[in-house]
Amino acid sequence: MRYHGETRARVGTDTGQATAPSEGNSPDSPDSPEAAGERAERRREQRGWYFYDWACSVYSTSVLTVFLGPYLTSVAKSAADADGYVHPLGVPVRAGSFFAYSVSASVVLAILVMPLAGAAADRGGRKKRLLALCAYLGAAATTGMFFLDGDRYLLGGLLLVVANASVAVSMVVYNSYLPQIATPQERDAVSSRGWAFGYAAGSLVLVGNLVLFTGHDSFGVSESMAVRICLASAGVWWGAFTLVPLRRLRDRRATPTAPSANGWRQLAATVRDMRGKPLTLAFLLAYLIYNDGIQTVISQASVYGSEELGLSQSTLIGAVLLVQVLAVGGALGMGRLARTYGAKRTILGSLVAWTVTLGAGYFLPAGAPVWFFALAACIGLVLGGSQALSRSLFSHLVPPGKEAEYFSAYEMSDRGMSWLGPLLFGITYQLTGSYRDAIISLVAFFIIGFVLLARVPVLQAVRDAGNPVPDRI
Repeated sequence: MRYHGETRARVGTDTGQATAPSEGNSPDSPDSPEAAGERAERRREQRGWYFYDWACSVYSTSVLTVFLGPYLTSVAKSAADADGYVHPLGVPVRAGSFFAYSVSASVVLAILVMPLAGAAADRGGRKKRLLALCAYLGAAATTGMFFLDGDRYLLGGLLLVVANASVAVSMVVYNSYLPQIATPQERDAVSSRGWAFGYAAGSLVLVGNLVLFTGHDSFGVSESMAVRICLASAGVWWGAFTLVPLRRLRDRRATPTAPSANGWRQLAATVRDMRGKPLTLAFLLAYLIYNDGIQTVISQASVYGSEELGLSQSTLIGAVLLVQVLAVGGALGMGRLARTYGAKRTILGSLVAWTVTLGAGYFLPAGAPVWFFALAACIGLVLGGSQALSRSLFSHLVPPGKEAEYFSAYEMSDRGMSWLGPLLFGITYQLTGSYRDAIISLVAFFIIGFVLLARVPVLQAVRDAGNPVPDRI
């Protein structure tokens, strides 16, 4: 159903931003057939939107977190010279560092492309095409990892750079749909369901992958072949389920406020525009800091478990799976809490939970997987909700017509600062020789993020952005 006229329960005629229904007995009232039809159309788009999280989260879980790092490192080592170096483009690189450098290169590429994607999405009014391009480029690169064997480390690095940058850029477009398909009162719940869908898919596929990997002999395949099948299956999954949002989401026509400059000039204009909305910028700074702590805990927990606690690889993989499963319930549960207490208070509560969890992690006994699983359970319960509610809260602070533009800055602040937490972790370990000291140092990100977020008057920030203020935020 398309939206016409001055219907108040609409995706706005100029901005495409969802607004709440008006009261009264007009044809636009909540009980009217027109309003009911619009709600049904909005729900249909929301259900389609959830499925992109379902589609692409498998890449992050099975490929990036579990299988690709160790496997690509082993491929690079098989191609290394006697001194343990490979030479991509003639540059000597330790084989053990090749995966990390490839991830860094993908982040740089994503940061370069994100402003272009954000400007194009807002200006052209054809977000679905851009989402399809990024999704299928990433899915094809991931599926191509099936051919990563022998000493083809350069192929693996190239496919990783393309896939990782593609998923990052696609998330800019994906997130920019949120203000357009959900009213202000719906966004916490809609964003939380999206994250829950992603974690559910990651858990489901990871279980299947682990069955194949651990029982590869009984399936008549080598360990290497099992890993390559797991990698490729994530790409097939990503591409197949992307069809759902592409069928259900719809393009809105571009607005007079949409960016007309090229991507980098538009990024500069976005920063200048944000300076005129200091409360939006203040929230983004708080998010940048506490999310860096979240990302570092996720990436370094396995190092802490293996090096400091002496846990086996199977224990660590099991802990990753536990995080994925519990993050589903955590995202949905914190979404419900946000309806009662507001997104800001719920996020602040989650930051307290992160701080307590890291404090408990400092005292975990070595060689005790039960306690490490307990730590993983705590992380899973707050992980999804922290990220989902941050996304929905930021959506209220985005000026109408600039959704993709602002969400490109949101994603860039996420990925562009993702080096700071690992740097602090590494420096602390270098100075103290203790991973326990390194893990507890990350508490600083949650404390600082809590203080900065607590100081943001979100109701005023929503008004300053030109958006309707929800009943509770």
